[in-house]
Amino acid sequence: MLVKGQKINDRYEIVKTIGEGGMANVYLANDIILNRKVAVKVLRGDLAGDEKFIRRFQREALSVSNLSHPNIVEVYDVGEEDGNHYIVMEYIEGSTLKKLIQKRGALTLPEVRDIMLQLTDGLAHAHDAYIIHRDIKPQNIMILDNGLVKITDFGIAVAMNATQLTQTNSVMGSVHYLPPEQANGKAATIKSDIYSLGILMFELLTGSVPFKGDNAVEIALKHMKEKIPSVRKINPVIPQSVENIILKATAKNPKNRYDDVREMYKDLEVCLEKENEKRYVYPYPETDLEETKVLNDLKKEINTVNKVEKKKSLLDDDEEVVVREVAVNKKDKQNRLILILSIVFISLLIIFASIFIIIPRLTEVPDVKIPDVSGLTVEKAEEKLEKLGFKVEIETKKENSDTVETGLVIRTSPVTGRTVKKGTSITLVESVGTNYYEMENVKGKNYLEVKAVLETVHQLYVLVERQTVENVEDYKDKTDIIIDFTPEEKTKLVKGDTVTLYIPDIVETYPDMVLENWSLSDAEAFAEEYSITLNIEYEETNDKPEGTIMYQYRPAGSTIIKGTTLKIKVAKRVSEQDLPPEIAP
Repeated sequence: MLVKGQKINDRYEIVKTIGEGGMANVYLANDIILNRKVAVKVLRGDLAGDEKFIRRFQREALSVSNLSHPNIVEVYDVGEEDGNHYIVMEYIEGSTLKKLIQKRGALTLPEVRDIMLQLTDGLAHAHDAYIIHRDIKPQNIMILDNGLVKITDFGIAVAMNATQLTQTNSVMGSVHYLPPEQANGKAATIKSDIYSLGILMFELLTGSVPFKGDNAVEIALKHMKEKIPSVRKINPVIPQSVENIILKATAKNPKNRYDDVREMYKDLEVCLEKENEKRYVYPYPETDLEETKVLNDLKKEINTVNKVEKKKSLLDDDEEVVVREVAVNKKDKQNRLILILSIVFISLLIIFASIFIIIPRLTEVPDVKIPDVSGLTVEKAEEKLEKLGFKVEIETKKENSDTVETGLVIRTSPVTGRTVKKGTSITLVESVGTNYYEMENVKGKNYLEVKAVLETVHQLYVLVERQTVENVEDYKDKTDIIIDFTPEEKTKLVKGDTVTLYIPDIVETYPDMVLENWSLSDAEAFAEEYSITLNIEYEETNDKPEGTIMYQYRPAGSTIIKGTTLKIKVAKRVSEQDLPPEIAP
């Protein structure tokens, strides 16, 4: 453990301990040379003694230090002093996404979408540099007070790939997000990160991970064998388009997942605008993975800490390639023929290679870095972006902001600092001020879903009222749709404002059959029209005409529900034999 005032490399002065984990301790430090706060992560003692791990860690951490993206924690320095192997990173004043989930539980749809857009954007940048994180989980994601998301622990995650199965705490923390192919002992790919993103999205929407168990083996097997629970069953307000993103990202078979995170990013951009999307169906079979590997590796991990028996690793420096040469004796004539054919083939190869190298270079679209236009008016931001060759979305998105004035740009999508191709479409996010919500056109939508979003996301007070319609038949199967609303579209609302949703008033009620002197034939015609069943009871009386309704067991004014039973009492003439002698004929 390092103590306050201790210096590393005569440059980083320790201020305090800000975190302790299974792999490393994290300290807040002052960079004396550049006069800035930094986070210094010092590797744990047993890992520091593993030369192969240290070699991998230094190599990968240096590789990650070349990444530059707003959603990735920047790595400044990597080194070793007095046996302490350390990595110096950007200091983030915020909390982990895990702590946010523990504090709030499930987040709102707009919040989840924004977080996932930032994560996919950051990972796309890393994947472009051939860097796979391998350990995406909320513990490795920081979120600032302004909502900016930062992915951390790239270097350690990559280097830990070969040894994490020996660390009980590490496995139990990561196995909740572990792709089936990694649990089965296969190498990680960009699709492994996509799977972990899908699990993380599930947790953000529900407040809990999809698979739980008493140990790492049990959880890993669930990732390999069990279907992911439906988020729509947990929260019916979640659209099918959002659930489809999770289903596609967390497919057991990697072929059914997104090809890359940019494809996932595009779906996230439009998921809240899509309606009536069908549930995602896997085009390829969700092949069962073998249990043997995960059982063997994880059971060893649980019973024997700090022992590893790894059969394959993409990061191993000791891989050997054996090239075998086979001598072939041919006749001189055959050798000459082969030589001529070889020359022809090589010549053709050179020609085709030249074509495919030269033409792409001539037609290649240049890369452009997205500038920071936050704080500018929408018009000025559009002008600046268009001068650089970007296409700006006509319909600018609007969001509330406590820090950015109304009418100014909060951020762009894709985010500032990202390098993209010239001509890429840029969406501007415009501030509408503190806690404003611009009323949308909700006609034709389900009032229950709209009510839930307005109340939970925008914290508005919602009234639902029935409104008469001219043609009842047109709305008999659409009793839940919104036919009108107040206030009008584009009205700016704040927390606590009232919104009224109007739905069709086509609820029909029972008449007063007794008061209106209904006959049995009238009741039978009524029952046929409204698809209800009559339960008829007769009572002898001379006080009412025979065949008239004496009593109805469902009160007048109650709602008519198809398929239910209506019990009625019908008058029947008293037979002569039952009459008293004094009035008998």
